[in-house]
Amino acid sequence: MLHKTRGIVLKSTNYSESSLIAQVFTEKLGLQSYLVKGARRPKAKIGMMLFQPLSLLDMVVHFREQSTLQRIAEARQQPSFQSIPYDIMKSTVVLFLNEILHKSLRQQAADEPLFNFVFNAISWLDSAEKMPPDFHLFFLLRLSRFLGFGAAAPKHGQGFFDLKDGVFCDRLPTHALILQQPHVSQMAGLMACAVENLGNLQLPVADRRFLLAKIIDFYQLHIDNLGEIKSHTVLEEVLS
Repeated sequence: MLHKTRGIVLKSTNYSESSLIAQVFTEKLGLQSYLVKGARRPKAKIGMMLFQPLSLLDMVVHFREQSTLQRIAEARQQPSFQSIPYDIMKSTVVLFLNEILHKSLRQQAADEPLFNFVFNAISWLDSAEKMPPDFHLFFLLRLSRFLGFGAAAPKHGQGFFDLKDGVFCDRLPTHALILQQPHVSQMAGLMACAVENLGNLQLPVADRRFLLAKIIDFYQLHIDNLGEIKSHTVLEEVLS
């Protein structure tokens, strides 16, 4: 059966001499793997350039419920990236977010709110004249809410964040998996900020790095088998 759906590319792997397998998080069908025959040939109808990290696609796809590999009938980038491939800061952030998403959405069913968040955030990043240096922190904190373990906003007097339980609290937890001030206020500010106002935050580089490490810890605590995140070291160098 044919389905029309939007998709977000998470990974592509070469297959045979001229084809590839693409893992795509789709709006209507969730995470799917697609065999794209001939994609690596110079004049391919559906070429490999469509399947760059976090490319945003409009697709018409075949879907067979019992199949682990689906087929794509039509695909195009929509919207096409205008700045991400040519901006080193944006492209490095996209590679990092792509690693997080690929490792977080391994068995993801269709989830339109989650899909729309990711799709719209990447579209906004591409269209932004300049990337706010804290965009990746904002994205991860918002994404955690859609994945089911993000924290609610802190109440007055809650000066600690418990990474293990995923809650702000007013007393120091008995374990070491915590955030304290000033990082709790910085995290709360990121959670409350609209994406259009991120440029006003401008966290110090050392605090940005510390928060990123703790947010990665937060993900590793709440997503089974997330594994090591490797691309954040390159990201830190680019954003420093």
